[in-house]
Amino acid sequence: MRKTFIALCVAAFASSAAAQKEQDHNFNVAKNLNIFNAIYKNLDMMYVDTLDADLTVGTGVNAMLKALDPYTVYYPEDKVKDLKFMITGKYGGIGALIKYNSQLKRVTIDEPYENMPAAEVGLKKGDIILSIDNEDMTKKDQGYVSDHLRGDPGTSFILQIKRPSTGKVMKFKVVRKAIQSPAVPYYGMQANGVGYINLSGFTENCSREVRRAFLDLKQQGMKSLVFDLRGNGGGSESEAVNIVNMFVPKGKLIVSNRGKMQRSNYEYRTQVEPLDTVMPVVVLVDGNSASASEITCGSLQDLDRAVVLGTRTFGKGLVQMTMDLPYNSALKLTTAKYYIPSGRCIQAINYKHNNGGTKEHVPDSLTKVFYTANGRPVRDGGGIMPDVEVKADTLPNIAFYLAGIKDSNEVLLNYQLDYIAKHPTIAQPEKFVITDAEYDEFKQRVLNSKFTYDRESEKFLKELVKLAKFEGYYDDAKNEFNALEKKLSHNIAKDLDINKEAVKKLIADGIIPVYYFQKGRIRHSLVDDKQMKAALEVLADSKRYASLLKPQPKTTPAKTKK
Repeated sequence: MRKTFIALCVAAFASSAAAQKEQDHNFNVAKNLNIFNAIYKNLDMMYVDTLDADLTVGTGVNAMLKALDPYTVYYPEDKVKDLKFMITGKYGGIGALIKYNSQLKRVTIDEPYENMPAAEVGLKKGDIILSIDNEDMTKKDQGYVSDHLRGDPGTSFILQIKRPSTGKVMKFKVVRKAIQSPAVPYYGMQANGVGYINLSGFTENCSREVRRAFLDLKQQGMKSLVFDLRGNGGGSESEAVNIVNMFVPKGKLIVSNRGKMQRSNYEYRTQVEPLDTVMPVVVLVDGNSASASEITCGSLQDLDRAVVLGTRTFGKGLVQMTMDLPYNSALKLTTAKYYIPSGRCIQAINYKHNNGGTKEHVPDSLTKVFYTANGRPVRDGGGIMPDVEVKADTLPNIAFYLAGIKDSNEVLLNYQLDYIAKHPTIAQPEKFVITDAEYDEFKQRVLNSKFTYDRESEKFLKELVKLAKFEGYYDDAKNEFNALEKKLSHNIAKDLDINKEAVKKLIADGIIPVYYFQKGRIRHSLVDDKQMKAALEVLADSKRYASLLKPQPKTTPAKTKK
């Protein structure tokens, strides 16, 4: 009886403490909301200048959300369309990428999409946008032009452009369409019965596109599959589950959501019979594979259904939902963490909400071991570690600058436009190459254009000299520093020779889509893709593939006698 009485007292005390804590929390919420309201009222009434309510309050809201995580975002009415595009992949527009030309200081057409209004009316890469419905666009930025190109499907406008290759000013009547960014920009057969599917995002109904691609490839004789999720930033959680369901049996737990509110807690299980549970599958991932991509590759790894190959994924283990707000605005907010079949959460960053919001990366030393269905050890935190790690080729620094990101002369783009004007057709993407003679011509253009760029080695040398002077070592090593500086001095011709193959690919990347659209660029990229080659090698070696998924005995701690 005494023990029961004590237990009841403890429970009552705990309940009372919890109620008091909840009461204090509610009071603090009401207090701070009243303070915020009072501050704005006084600002609006007494501040020396008239305030823009949308800007002032919006800044306050965004500063508040900044203290949480980067995925909790407020969308005012004029930005809600961006949220809808992110979820559905759909928008009303002309179906083309546009780009700001640093040399011309104008916005230009960069890449029309296949079978979309821009391509259908004849717009081409490099076309300079002059006006939209007689409104001058020559001094507008990329965002402003983009907003005016978009609109309700079925509406039309007059677009005036200047074509650099001919110098002609041309007008087009363009009718906007509902543009659906292709979730599967390319799929096709590779050598030895290997199918390939590239998924660019987990947008609405993307699983249907993947399913159609898979069935089509199977009809073409596919015996194994490479599923490419590199650069895929994620999206719909349910679409990820639907895709996993293609490869694993009905009724399997794929992902669990756990949050503060009961409605945030949810388990996703496979709902239908799979298409194929035995076909060898390799999933390609990289550091930009995130969210739903990680649910997909992580659950396939946990269930030992596929070999994951590439580099460690991004590490986003948080789940968001959208909420409608007054006046047609919206909020996307983080409501839960997700856990894949082994029970692990792969969130790489802990967001702390005290002191205005901080973040810390989860070190590998603090991650915990979990086990796949076959008993293979896997770890939480820090994304999905691939079963086979293969690093991709990195873009050399000179290529980064040539890509127009920091080249005010646009020498690369101008060469590409001249090349396109001279070549009505080119070879198939898998066979297209920039010849050595063509590269020499491009190299000479770069040298003549007075192109410059910052070499990372020179930056680090300057920092090292500063540090050596600060610590008093510079005078003793001055001769060595001077010799190293000469060796690291700018020699663009030499850099172009050293990085010849990488720059050749960069040139081709801007030319091929003009003739073969997005799918052509992907087809071309696969030819010299290190990670793709590694995936094909794994699939060609059935013993190695099986060994990577081989069951391993779980280690259990020894029992201690009491």
